[in-house]
Amino acid sequence: MKTRLKLFACAAIATALTVGHARADQMSDAKAFLAKYAQHVTTWDGPTTGPKAVEGKTIVVLAGDLKNGGILGVTDGFKEAAKVVGWKVRVIDGAGTVSGRTSAFSQALALKPDGIVIEGFDPIEQRPGLQAAQSAGIPIVAWHAGAAVGPIAGTAVHVNVTTDPMLVSKAAAFWAYVDAGGHPAVVIFTDSQYSIAVAKAQEMKKDILALGGKVLAYENTPIADTSSRMPQLTTSLLEKFGSKWTDSLAINDIYYDFMGPSLEDAGISGTGNPKAVAAGDGSKSAYERIRAGQYQAVTVAEPLNLQGWQLVDEMNRAFAGQPWSGYVSPFHIVTKANIAFDGGPQNTFDPDNGYRDHYKAIWGVK
Repeated sequence: MKTRLKLFACAAIATALTVGHARADQMSDAKAFLAKYAQHVTTWDGPTTGPKAVEGKTIVVLAGDLKNGGILGVTDGFKEAAKVVGWKVRVIDGAGTVSGRTSAFSQALALKPDGIVIEGFDPIEQRPGLQAAQSAGIPIVAWHAGAAVGPIAGTAVHVNVTTDPMLVSKAAAFWAYVDAGGHPAVVIFTDSQYSIAVAKAQEMKKDILALGGKVLAYENTPIADTSSRMPQLTTSLLEKFGSKWTDSLAINDIYYDFMGPSLEDAGISGTGNPKAVAAGDGSKSAYERIRAGQYQAVTVAEPLNLQGWQLVDEMNRAFAGQPWSGYVSPFHIVTKANIAFDGGPQNTFDPDNGYRDHYKAIWGVK
């Protein structure tokens, strides 16, 4: 009997040591991943060749909702680059609703543009408009219009421009894991209207659970309704989970535009739990909150202005009958510790990798 108990005790100790070692490896791996993507981005790893710019084009940008900081940022970048190549740009706001986007698409087709840019919504939702554009020979490029980078299967969309959404989501989940000392208990915010939002939220959920953390709640809250829904939802979640709630994980920054007052009313400091972590986009308001230490700790920022330039490049390739560039833009894990660099003049992630000059060289413009 004593021998059997001794064997059991040894087995228990061995298991505990194995688990402890595994957890240490998890933590060190997570910290290494975060350190890699928190570095200053100075190297250009995008295209170096491509077609010369075709001047005199008219492009319509269909913005899913210009209240979204990510959409606004990439729109500004597109307009900046389009001016360089001599294109005229008309922006139509879908105002965050299906009906608004349908109307925007109809307006775009009526203008008979040379090209259409879709920003921040799934093109499948607007299949009649897509088919009409394809029939008219109007090339389409997109930003955040699907769950992966590249052409969107089953559509005429030449390319969907984005960072790697799964790596962005992993970065957010890993940050929460490290922040909570290996014991995160999170609430995830997403919007099921968008395939990319669902894919990112599911990846964060999978990663948190795989790391041994808890998902307290998975909230499907429409992005368009965040201003009206987030204050009360935040209060309700605080009442339900209290101090158990270590971190919030959202598919972009806009959810945190409306959480602060509810957290403050509950007596939570700007740097207290739950910490706010965004898996994209790196909006101006997110930078302001992080810099001030006011109710957002992290944004996994995308280079919105660069992505606007990439959209111009991809559209130019479509005009030339060439495939997309294959470029996947970098992301940056932004915290108060490193916000001093890569912030750019617009208070967003603007890499110091000379992307403007590289694209100008490809296009043959100054």
